[in-house]
Amino acid sequence: MINDKEASLIKPGERLDDLQLDGLKLIQDPGKFCFGVDAVFLSDFARVKPGETVLDMGTGNGVIPILLAAKTRGGKFSGLEIQTETAEMARRSVRLNHLEDRIEIVTGDIKEAAAIFKPAFFDVITTNPPYMLSEHGLKNPDDARAIARHEVLCSLDDILRESMRLLQDKGRFYMIHRPFRLTEIMIKMNHYKIEPKRIQFIYPHIDREPAMVLIEGVRGAKSRVTVEPPIVIYEK
Repeated sequence: MINDKEASLIKPGERLDDLQLDGLKLIQDPGKFCFGVDAVFLSDFARVKPGETVLDMGTGNGVIPILLAAKTRGGKFSGLEIQTETAEMARRSVRLNHLEDRIEIVTGDIKEAAAIFKPAFFDVITTNPPYMLSEHGLKNPDDARAIARHEVLCSLDDILRESMRLLQDKGRFYMIHRPFRLTEIMIKMNHYKIEPKRIQFIYPHIDREPAMVLIEGVRGAKSRVTVEPPIVIYEK
């Protein structure tokens, strides 16, 4: 049952989902884009120490900052989202969960992130970016689903360039992506001085190709990477 306060924060066409964690709930619009297991895996993979400042780039409905606020003792979380309506929906979820003192949702462009926030300000940056290049099967570039899945409004270069500018020295960068772009990701991370340090593949089944890859990078670190044991979603 939805109480009166929850109902007042939900607009027509939206729904309220239980995150199955500390009573947290998330407002989503099925007509736009709803979070998937990749956001959950990323929030588990990211390491946030007590009191650290965290930025989630392309935060969408704010699920990653909300999950990280529950799973860690991080200090202040910021979510950057370019789509005005989606950012506003994320703010309502923050209010719904009484997390206003820990989470701030900012409307803005990832390509201008270093101008929106203070340079070298964040200890941790997370991102669940569009996986597909803009030309891969794109039909409607204005559609919210297309923006979430394709590099329409930002590219991998934009994310890494701004992350390099916003991370403190030895600050940590966490991303989930598709394995077919792993070579490109490694090269670009190195170019932007975010050294890959930890990789973990996610398999739908152990006898299939991996569907996703989790990556940790450290700004200004030396070259050495660890491949962690794989995650297998389904046993059979």
